[in-house]
Amino acid sequence: MKNSIQQTTSGSSIPSVNLSELNSSQRQAVITTEGPLLVIAGAGSGKTRTLVYRVAHLLQQGVEPDKILLLTFTRKASQEMLWRAGNLLNDSCNRVVGGTFHGIANMLLRRYGHHLGFGSSFTIIDRSDAEGIINLLKGSLALTGRDKQFPTKRVLINMLSGSVNKSMALDDLIYEQYSHLSEHVDDILNLDRHYKEFKFNNGLMDYDDLLVNWKRLLQEVPEARREIAARYSHIMVDEYQDTNLIQADIVRLLAHGHDNVMVVGDDSQSIYSFRGADFYNIMRFPKVFPETRIIKLEENYRSSQPILSLTNDIIRNATEKYTKTLFTQIEGDRKPSLFAGRDEREEAVFVTRKIAELRTSGVDLANIAVLFRSGFHSYKIELELNSVGLDFEKRGGLKLTESAHMKDVIAFLRLLVNPVDSLTWNRILLQLDKVGPKIAGKIADAITMADDPVQALSVYPCGNTWKMGIANLVQLFQDMKKESAPGVLYEMVMAYYQPLFERIYRDDFPKRQKDLDQLKSIISGYEDLQSFVDDTTLDPPETVSTLEAGDVERLVLSTIHSAKGLEWDAVFVIGLAEGRFPHAAAGIGEQWEEERRLLYVAATRARKYLYLTYPRELMTPDRQFRRVGMSPFLSELRAGLFERIDGHTGQGAKLPFRPSSPEMGRTLPRSKGKKKISMGDLKKGVRVNHPFFGEGCVETVGQGRSVDVDFDRHGVKTLHLDYAKLTLL
Repeated sequence: MKNSIQQTTSGSSIPSVNLSELNSSQRQAVITTEGPLLVIAGAGSGKTRTLVYRVAHLLQQGVEPDKILLLTFTRKASQEMLWRAGNLLNDSCNRVVGGTFHGIANMLLRRYGHHLGFGSSFTIIDRSDAEGIINLLKGSLALTGRDKQFPTKRVLINMLSGSVNKSMALDDLIYEQYSHLSEHVDDILNLDRHYKEFKFNNGLMDYDDLLVNWKRLLQEVPEARREIAARYSHIMVDEYQDTNLIQADIVRLLAHGHDNVMVVGDDSQSIYSFRGADFYNIMRFPKVFPETRIIKLEENYRSSQPILSLTNDIIRNATEKYTKTLFTQIEGDRKPSLFAGRDEREEAVFVTRKIAELRTSGVDLANIAVLFRSGFHSYKIELELNSVGLDFEKRGGLKLTESAHMKDVIAFLRLLVNPVDSLTWNRILLQLDKVGPKIAGKIADAITMADDPVQALSVYPCGNTWKMGIANLVQLFQDMKKESAPGVLYEMVMAYYQPLFERIYRDDFPKRQKDLDQLKSIISGYEDLQSFVDDTTLDPPETVSTLEAGDVERLVLSTIHSAKGLEWDAVFVIGLAEGRFPHAAAGIGEQWEEERRLLYVAATRARKYLYLTYPRELMTPDRQFRRVGMSPFLSELRAGLFERIDGHTGQGAKLPFRPSSPEMGRTLPRSKGKKKISMGDLKKGVRVNHPFFGEGCVETVGQGRSVDVDFDRHGVKTLHLDYAKLTLL
């Protein structure tokens, strides 16, 4: 029997959690509930299971649910953990406080933010909102113009956010990472001051502000720190290796007075320094909390031992680490495979053939992934998969609520909770016919200075051409003030917005309409508008997949960063060539070590099959070709940990003959059988060669100098002879 029944001090009965289901290290992590605890959780070692059992164990020991704080990096992660804990124990787990750093910051700042001068109705802005504010300020500060070589809004936001997440002074960051823009440092510092003032005056916070202000609250307001620290007697933090310096400081301040903080992470999987994550947070934790106990989870429940032996060896040469050796009881004797292709085309052919073989042997396509360091590294693989008809899904893209039409609709709802947000007023006013940026900005500035912006808008002196549009907008907000249900408010907005929507997005509004219909179903699940508005920024839903019921499953193509935390039966890690992995710009030091950890993360995603591949020839940025060797991380591996596959003379079936890559053709003498084409040579059925699409057959000769060619591997393409560089075969 899984659970027994135990009497609590109040007399009620709760199930007893069966800790015998855990291994000894997991069990120690669960029952060590007092004082600071660092759990080094190797890949696939059951860290989530450990956190779930610890939550249940704390509740069983009599800790009140709302005194437990579980911090994770996605809301989905905390929800899943608490749901699993509830299955172990009872529904008291629903009262445990769980969420992301940003989500908990939002909750606490709405309650305690008045200590810092913030009202409870501030609006959280996303990156595109922030860039919009920067653009407005660039104009008002005269930092734009043809003769101004000032950084773009994207670069400026990267600077401002990087300064916060890396805890660096803005001017230091500019001199260190943007030295080519250092002549603008005074203007950028001035822009940063105005950006902060604009947000404060309009009741706005960006993602970084949530963390900065949470830390300020704990650091600068002793009363709030004491109350919040007492509120949470037991703190748990997942993925601690991905925290930045501000988050580490928040954890230290939250534990004030009790130090009952457990952090779980894997130093070997710290790969997000570009977001500000600080590898040394997990390394220095025992110094920040001197009484720290360290427990290592080393038994792996995901991969076969040959895969683990190789991944252990990848990280063996790391300069700084918590030494651990992953092991497993999963049977398996298939060693990881290493393949070197002549070039990227042959590498892609090999990967595609192996995927087809795995599929034939019974591995589902959805249980296979191709991982790469950067998004553009998958280009040749995508072409090859398309040519043989293998379906794939490339991970990434916009969140549902980041598209323009969705932000339009959400803007109306944002103003209901924060009517002094001039940026959002500006967006709505620009939807009106005959209202341009200058008029919209003037109106927004005027009405947000009033106590009641809607009332101020109703008496604003309007021009005849846009008077009716303003009147309709005022009527909408007056009607919306009488309602509170998010679903009803959405219907009111759409009744007003639909004709504007069809005019603004007239080229593709039927396609965009599907997003709005999805938003309707999402908002109907909320009881209050503030929670919905917060979530659209803090935890935006993914765009709906195009996969419908009955469609075939798809292979996954993903960057390694996006694959962290996931697993597949078979994993291909491609592009493992010197100069590409590690990245050519990664000098010896912390960047180099993070690249090593990136390979470790990729390899530990595999359960049964692991293939490491690289091309022996790469194209340089100036379109030259050079011979390359394998990644130095592969060169370091000890003999016997992998098997080499030679596409022509080695193990396994030989690769089917394919022409060498189009690019390699440029490094070899051209066949004497090829000659330059003239229009007179082109007739239906003539065989030609293209430097990229390869061989094909002329289908039709069009007007002017265009021709349709049916290529053997890429289908029909329309080409212009002046640019196509076709040759006859």
